Amino acid sequence: MPPFSDPQAVARYAEGPVRQVPGFHALQQMAVLLLAEKAPANARMLILGAGGGLELKVFTQAQPDWRFVGVDPSAEMLALARTTLGPLVSCVDFHEGYIDTAPKELFDGATCLLTLHFLTAEERLHTLRELLLRLKPGAPLVVAHHSFPQSETEKARWLNRYAAFAVASGVPASHAENAISAISSRLPLLAPEQDEALMQQAGFEHIELFYAGFTFKGWVAYKPAP
Repeated sequence: MPPFSDPQAVARYAEGPVRQVPGFHALQQMAVLLLAEKAPANARMLILGAGGGLELKVFTQAQPDWRFVGVDPSAEMLALARTTLGPLVSCVDFHEGYIDTAPKELFDGATCLLTLHFLTAEERLHTLRELLLRLKPGAPLVVAHHSFPQSETEKARWLNRYAAFAVASGVPASHAENAISAISSRLPLLAPEQDEALMQQAGFEHIELFYAGFTFKGWVAYKPAP
C-alpha cells in the first residue's frame, strides 16, 4: 500500500515533518513570503503535493485574499487537507492526481514542497516543465525536498545527521534508523547541483537557494519574462 494511502500513515502525517524537517514552520513562512514578492492582491497559486494541507493552512492564513489550486495523488491526504483547513477550505480547489491533472491556466506562483524527491530525474523534469507551462511570465516556483551529496560516504554522513535531528526532536531511534534506510533505498535522490540543472533544463531562470536544513534544500526559481 502506498504510504500516503495507509490510514495510519495519514493520521500520523502532521507529526512527521515538524520532527524530521529542520525549520519546517520557517520553510512554509519563507515560501509564502517568496510567493508574495511579485503576487497581486488577488493572486491564484498552484500547490503541487498539497495533501495534508499543512502549507495550505499557512498560506491561506497569511494571504486570505489569494485563491489556491491544490493537487495531490492521494484521496486520503486530500481529505486530511480539507480537515486541516477547516473554514479556510473555501479558498482552495482540490484536484486528485499529478501535475498533468492541474488546470492548464496561468498562475501567479506555485510550490512543490517535500514532494519532488519521490520522483525520478525524468519524472522531475516533466513535472518542472509542466509547472513552468502553468505559470505567468516572471512568476515564482518554490520547491524544497531531500537534496544532498550522493557519494557513498557523503550520503551516509548526511543521512546520519537527518536521523540525529529526528531523534533529538523526539522520534524513537529505531524509527529514525528505519527512515534513513528507506530514504536511501527507495527514494531516487539527487545532489543539489543535479536539482538545479533540472530546473534550468526545464526552462526556469534566476534559480536561488533560500533554504538548507541537513538533507533538505529549497530553491526559488522564476519563469522567464518576455
